[in-house]
Amino acid sequence: MTMDRAQYKAGVLDAIPVGLGFLPIAFAYAAAASDASFSAIETTLMSLFVFGGASQMMAVGMLAGGAAPFMIVLATLIMNLRHFIMSTCVFNRMEPAAAPAKLLMAHGVTDESFALFTTEKGQSRSVSYFLGLFSLTYFAWVSGAALGALVLDVLPPLLADSLGISLYAVFIAILAPEAKKSVRLMLLVIGTACLNFLLRQFMDPSWALIAATLGGAAVGVFTVDLPELAAPV
Repeated sequence: MTMDRAQYKAGVLDAIPVGLGFLPIAFAYAAAASDASFSAIETTLMSLFVFGGASQMMAVGMLAGGAAPFMIVLATLIMNLRHFIMSTCVFNRMEPAAAPAKLLMAHGVTDESFALFTTEKGQSRSVSYFLGLFSLTYFAWVSGAALGALVLDVLPPLLADSLGISLYAVFIAILAPEAKKSVRLMLLVIGTACLNFLLRQFMDPSWALIAATLGGAAVGVFTVDLPELAAPV
């Protein structure tokens, strides 16, 4: 694969706001990992190999609650099923690339990088551009988790506890502009949130989130015009 430095730099620059947003989320994950008795090394390695904020938060929460390893793996798999679809969309939009490059890129597909790549206003569809997105966000997430694990003990308890909402804040910031363009998408988001709230009354919150996500995605397949939302403008 020939690296296009200009495209790579463009991807890095576009990912900076998301990378900055990842830092407080990584601190929140580090706090949850600490509650689950993770060491600083274990906290960092999980970010290095998993690279999934919501999945990691759920996994360490289930570990802290005494869940069996099989249930944690299953729950994580179900939560991340959406990545199969997102990776397919990214690869369909991306210029042709070799299989090893696509495997590397698949590790970098997150909700945020997917949103940036599929709504990018220019015509940048290169592997180099996506690699720039991946590099910046990956570095921010892993380094943020490592830093959080090291300095969390010196943060005021109120500040450490408040970091838990960071993941939702970043997701809303990315989703809101697209939801404004589509009433159906906005209704789908609200409906999914309401379903999650309802299911939480009858089942474990982690499973409620998974069920609501899958239910919302199933409805969205038939009600939301994804190609229109993802088209460059």
